[in-house]
Amino acid sequence: MRTGGPTLPTPHPLAERLPAVYLEDDFTQRFLAALDEVLAPVFTALDGFAGYLDPRVAPEDFLDWLAHWVALDVGEGWSVPHRRLLVATAVRLHRGRGTRPGLAEHVGLLTGGRVEVTDSGGCTSTDQPGAPLPDDGPARVTVRVRVADPDAVDRPRLAAAIAAAVPAHVLVELEVGGP
Repeated sequence: MRTGGPTLPTPHPLAERLPAVYLEDDFTQRFLAALDEVLAPVFTALDGFAGYLDPRVAPEDFLDWLAHWVALDVGEGWSVPHRRLLVATAVRLHRGRGTRPGLAEHVGLLTGGRVEVTDSGGCTSTDQPGAPLPDDGPARVTVRVRVADPDAVDRPRLAAAIAAAVPAHVLVELEVGGP
């Protein structure tokens, strides 16, 4: 092995898998030690691959990849614990996407507060063919968040997350207050 500095020990030394006739050959031992040094990081990564797929323990820089894999736009600036929580609950969040309970759960995960969502949704119809539909104004969703420290909430980032979770034509109104 190299003597210039510390190396990653290999979990599967190649020399141990050789027939006994090659164990005495110095060149073979040195050659396999060099291969072990090159392959050790590969084996280590493969042995720990399941940890890369678990958002609770995945390396921080891999969380963004996981978020893309589950079609979740985490956005810039959220803390690592928030990103881990969002990626871990992404499938459940997708099931409720576009619904009041789904939006309330998503905002609750982002803020840790109590969330109330009201919207102007609904359907209108008329029994008169060709009659104009009632105009209730543009579609709107109002999200009220109650947290212990309202000043700690990053309102622009939260509003952007809410806007990304509702249809594009829906206006978003955000209210953040104390308990």
